[in-house]
Amino acid sequence: MSAIPQPFRPRRRTARLLAGVAGVATIGALVAALPASASASASASAGESAKKHGHGHQSPSRYQDVQLLSFNDLHGNLEPPSGSSGRVTEIQPDGTTKTIDSGGVEYLATHLRQARQGNKYSVTAAGGDMVGASPLISGLFHDEPTIEALNKLDLDVTSVGNHEFDEGAKELGRLQKGGCHPTDGCYVDGRKFKGADFPYLAANVLDEKTKKPILKPYWVWKKNGVKIGFIGVTLEDTPGVVSAEGVKGLKFKDEVETINKYAKELEKQGVKSVVALIHEGGLPASASYNYDCDSPGGGDGISGPIVDIAKNVTPKVDALVTGHTHAAYACTIDDPSGKPRTVTSAASFGRLYTDTTLTYDRRTGDIARTAVASANHVVTRDVAKAPDMTELISRWNTLAAPIGNKPIGYISGDITNVGTESPIGDLIADAQLAYGKELDPETDLALMNPGGIRAPLTYAAKGSEGDGVVTYAEGFTVQPFANTVNLQSFTGAQLVQVLKEQVSGTNAASPKVLQISSGLTYTLDLTKSGADRVVSDSILLNGAAIDPAATYRVATNSFLAGGGDGFTTLGLGTDDLVGDDDLAALEKYLLANSSATNPLAPPAANRITVVQ
Repeated sequence: MSAIPQPFRPRRRTARLLAGVAGVATIGALVAALPASASASASASAGESAKKHGHGHQSPSRYQDVQLLSFNDLHGNLEPPSGSSGRVTEIQPDGTTKTIDSGGVEYLATHLRQARQGNKYSVTAAGGDMVGASPLISGLFHDEPTIEALNKLDLDVTSVGNHEFDEGAKELGRLQKGGCHPTDGCYVDGRKFKGADFPYLAANVLDEKTKKPILKPYWVWKKNGVKIGFIGVTLEDTPGVVSAEGVKGLKFKDEVETINKYAKELEKQGVKSVVALIHEGGLPASASYNYDCDSPGGGDGISGPIVDIAKNVTPKVDALVTGHTHAAYACTIDDPSGKPRTVTSAASFGRLYTDTTLTYDRRTGDIARTAVASANHVVTRDVAKAPDMTELISRWNTLAAPIGNKPIGYISGDITNVGTESPIGDLIADAQLAYGKELDPETDLALMNPGGIRAPLTYAAKGSEGDGVVTYAEGFTVQPFANTVNLQSFTGAQLVQVLKEQVSGTNAASPKVLQISSGLTYTLDLTKSGADRVVSDSILLNGAAIDPAATYRVATNSFLAGGGDGFTTLGLGTDDLVGDDDLAALEKYLLANSSATNPLAPPAANRITVVQ
């Protein structure tokens, strides 16, 4: 079965726990040299300057290459991610593929620092989701460790992503401005959290009362007369993938309208070179990071929301740095005037970074688009670790160790998060069904949203715990959102409707296939369209057809229970019962069903029959 790409969604647990230049390049986008006339003009300009001012006072040449380094969707992954989350796929010259271990800020820092060498004009930007859904080392401390790491990485600017709102606008403001957490305080005696020394941009996120952006809408990078503006936006549908509490009091505006508005404003200020940082993305036709998404033509190999956005963002914008889908691409999509424009994304978790050359025309103040070149590079782990990042990780791990190192279960093999139905999805759904039956013996089934599953469980030991041991930190990385397990009652007709909402309505273009507990089976026919992709008469619970008039007790997490991810019917349940933390349910299930001598085997992931 092939995986259906899933958008990503938020929330976190923290307070309750604390209370208790190497790289392999992709095919470049718009790889072209400066026109001969431009090169000649640059030489002539330099020659005239030398005559006027003498050899010791030569003015800068007309064209200046600016290095734009970018990445996105770090999600607090300071340590190398485990399993498939810590690998990228590379197409080989003979058409075969291989995987490369990648990621970890110790290596990302080294790669970025090496890439900057010899580039006096270099700016580093990010496409959002720097924090949120983070592993324990960062999530346990409200992502202060990640902000500290980004400061050391010399990040210049980033857009907000949907996960920046996991803990609400006030907490995002604290990450920007600094100060100790209002509940948990300072984590190191006498050491106040400084906040980000780079601007978070939120051009399309407005305060409902003031109607103004909650953070800066744009930022201008300047050096020796070169000026490049950055506009930052997140996806307009952020409220659909974030808990209601996280976006309370906020209004999210259309991405294109917002970018076009501020591009005009920047132009009035004399800034004609503009990069849009957009936390919304696309889906390339291949999962390999070096796939040529411009074959056979510009952007022909990429689909998804970013395509329409790119086609409608004003030509005043010279490049788009994107994210959200965790995909890798460096390709071109024509702007509204029909001119090719670079659109990039560097996968996720710090596994890649993008190196884009923007050729700035000092005479016009704009980017010479015919000279834009862009490529993704792998953050390989065969370079020296950055000592300052090693020290940072060690310091925060020491604080997290008493909680993170606790064993919560044992497994006999990798429990992956790959596939339309994944083994880890089945495990979590079974854990929530078991916990639901403790709350109410009448509980019939459990449903888990795939975007809430952030990582696999790997058999190989990550630390000193031993192979097959699942630590609390590893469980936290899988389920970092601090959702509760909720019980609700639905009619059989509503239950069928929920399953159809996976592939219809707002989920029609990008299905969100729920992970299901043992006993529930059905067929998903992807050759059909819309709601028809769920074959109604195939839906069985413990071998029996669903009775439209009967009542079923369903366990979900609190995000789904509120109708999140487009599952509006799940927001209509009755007889609500709110249970404990979802990670606590997983921990309880693992402890009850595994031991060092009898580890849990990976589920077979055979509950959904997929027809393609």
